[in-house]
Amino acid sequence: MCTPTVITHPIISSIQKIAIYETKARFYLMGTNNTQTRFRTLKIDRTEPRELSIIDDDYEYTKDQIKDLVKMIDVGNRPKSGQRGGSIMGMSPVVSAFGIVGFVRFLEGYYIIVVTKRRRVAMVGHHTIYKIVDTNMIYIPNDGVRQPHPDEQKYYRMFQSIDLSSNFYFSYSYDITHTLQNNLTLPRCLITNIKDYGGVSSQETSNSSRTENRFWEEPLEFGVRNMPNQKFVWNSYLLSQIEGRLHPDWILYVVHGFVGQSNISVFGRPIYVTLIARRSNKYAGTRFLKRGANFDGDVANEVETEQMVHDSGVSSLVKSRFSSFVQMRGSVPAHWCQDVSKMVPKPAISFNISDPYCETAGKHFSDLLGRYGSPIIVLNLVKKREKKRHESALSEEFKASVDYLNQFLPPEHQISYLSFDMARKNKMKEANVMAHLARKAYKAVCKVGIFQSPPPLKRGGQWETPGLLAPSGHHSTACAPLLQTGIVRVNCVDCLDRTNTAQFALGKCALGLQV
Repeated sequence: MCTPTVITHPIISSIQKIAIYETKARFYLMGTNNTQTRFRTLKIDRTEPRELSIIDDDYEYTKDQIKDLVKMIDVGNRPKSGQRGGSIMGMSPVVSAFGIVGFVRFLEGYYIIVVTKRRRVAMVGHHTIYKIVDTNMIYIPNDGVRQPHPDEQKYYRMFQSIDLSSNFYFSYSYDITHTLQNNLTLPRCLITNIKDYGGVSSQETSNSSRTENRFWEEPLEFGVRNMPNQKFVWNSYLLSQIEGRLHPDWILYVVHGFVGQSNISVFGRPIYVTLIARRSNKYAGTRFLKRGANFDGDVANEVETEQMVHDSGVSSLVKSRFSSFVQMRGSVPAHWCQDVSKMVPKPAISFNISDPYCETAGKHFSDLLGRYGSPIIVLNLVKKREKKRHESALSEEFKASVDYLNQFLPPEHQISYLSFDMARKNKMKEANVMAHLARKAYKAVCKVGIFQSPPPLKRGGQWETPGLLAPSGHHSTACAPLLQTGIVRVNCVDCLDRTNTAQFALGKCALGLQV
């Protein structure tokens, strides 16, 4: 029996522009949507030298109401007749912004960080993804209550060295912390039985094919506010003081990585190809200082890369054809490091903590199975054989961990381990590294599949794309999307050059299937 078509829509944030005003005692943030028809306000106390006192009245104003409110605050804060000093205006504008990145405190009071410039970089259906171009950091306490600390500027400059205008992205309506498949498929807990589709029991449905057809032909729509994947929310610490205290429309989740989109023509048909790379905030750091994994199984240099393909002639997420493929990279999940105190071409690899029961690797792969399902395909590009033992020790450790963990997994869910020594293959006669990678990529992509939102094209009841398998337990019906189940995990030592090459081969193969 065919499952009904269910369309989910994320809740669009009504705050996309913010005007910040100040008085001596407070900051006032007036947030509005693009059409300036709905408004919300925040009040931040400036008389607190160290604590963040912020009030959300949780009320939605009209344009006329917000004008009256601004006028009332302005008049109420003007100096009274007979008083000397003070400005003529009781409330003065500070800056215009497009969202709140968060709040931070060093040794004095809190700062508010806001996005002052943005640039549109991609469209996913009707949803826009922006790149942060510039930000502003505003000190909250006024000069009368400020408690100066001699080292405040030191920490302020250190924080400012993090360039928020470099590769940080956000969206008001599309959850870029999750994959397209996650955003377009129905949440598991939303519908429990068929009675939710109009109050008719399964018994009544089975007795009436006419009723059944009526159910299936009418798509059901739900408004869903997704919970973000905290692994990819780069400003999670900056939001920790306000998340849960303010209306969700004020909360802006920022992702670090890359978002790019190109419009190409395929046989005269306009196609959007969108690439989204999400960098994990867990165990993050520069490559030479962060190696291996922590005790929670979070690996260094972890990046989830998603490529989407959709018809740019149709913007609707419901009516257009959307496809995506997800892969990831990350360091070898073990406790290893390299001594970078000496400037040598290949710093020695050492294992600083023994993990005989592979607990760290186990937590890492358990997380992958929970996020993506099976199969988990490991493509290890670290060298296997060397004249002087260096990288091969890392390869042996990784292979031993996978073999150990597979003992406890059912055969159908075991981790697939593929090793490919690119340097050795390149030294062989008639070497063709890309051809070998292309063959491995095709087999891997066919195993995990791709996501396709509308019904997949079929020919004679079979999947049309050659070699692409339906996920386990997934039936080829006219109403069901094609799902990606599992992930291809690529790594070398640095998760950089060799990994880039392998992920290019995987992406190229998947793109052919998507188009």
